[in-house]
Amino acid sequence: MIARLRRFGRRRRAPIAVLGSLATAVVLVLLLAGRRHEFAAALSSAAVWVLVLTALLQVVALLARSEAWHLTIKAAGGTVGRRVLYRASSMQVLGGVLNAQVGVAARIAALRRSSPAGSPQVPTLVASEFPILAVEGLLAALASFTLVAPLGLPWWLPFVCLAVIGLAGAGLRRLAVRKGRELWSGLAVLRSLRGGTLVFNFVLVAVFAQIFRNWLLLHAVGVDASFFDAVAVLIALSTLMQLPVGPGVGAAAAVLILGGDGVAAAAAAGMLMTVTGTVGGLCFAGWAGADRLFSRSRPLGAGRGARMGTGERVQWAPAEN
Repeated sequence: MIARLRRFGRRRRAPIAVLGSLATAVVLVLLLAGRRHEFAAALSSAAVWVLVLTALLQVVALLARSEAWHLTIKAAGGTVGRRVLYRASSMQVLGGVLNAQVGVAARIAALRRSSPAGSPQVPTLVASEFPILAVEGLLAALASFTLVAPLGLPWWLPFVCLAVIGLAGAGLRRLAVRKGRELWSGLAVLRSLRGGTLVFNFVLVAVFAQIFRNWLLLHAVGVDASFFDAVAVLIALSTLMQLPVGPGVGAAAAVLILGGDGVAAAAAAGMLMTVTGTVGGLCFAGWAGADRLFSRSRPLGAGRGARMGTGERVQWAPAEN
């Protein structure tokens, strides 16, 4: 039954995403019924500089996570250039509007299409996501106590989450030392302390950039949120992004965690999270598109026959006298 449901989900991914987005929008509209003026006032109370800063923080988060991905692929034997990988990473922004899995698939497909010789095979690229997801899961487990009060969860649940994530991390470490299969090659970054530490640091930068972004937007609309509230919203946001919730994921996460303090203000903060996150992602994607056009239109140098960042190796010889 589970296999049939998965096949059905893959074949009907677009309709499911559309229906999920519409259902989320309907629920939010019902929650905001009679609170339209409060919602509009909360949206208009956010200063422009806050919106600009939060969009820039989203760009920082995307860059940090892209660099973590670059480290995992490089450890797996990939020779793709950093700029090519960053351009491929920008495709996740477009696909991620519908669903997180769609965004990851779009990023992997873009990398394979732009640099088939320098990038590893698809199983390795899929596995290269696991070290990043493991770090994000560990951070979420450490901060899962922030969900206990808002969601009424049992106090011991964070310890269970931490134990599960710890066991999963240990399992990934054991699989990383295995060789002979393309899938395990994607975990190669975990074989060295330096590689694992660098991935952890870049993911940490990405996570804290998003936490600070949430905190700024919550305060900008008048929600008296603490740092731990911003962490709880980020965990809820990351969890709901795995579902076909669509663009309403930010408002849904904020209302789920902080709706008790005011549905209108929480929904406004969540809506601004989605808007500024999308703007930051589009800025990143815009740079990627401009860089791609620049790389294609730039003429070859006299002594160098390769464009910077294409990932292709071109032989060249010094000019004869």
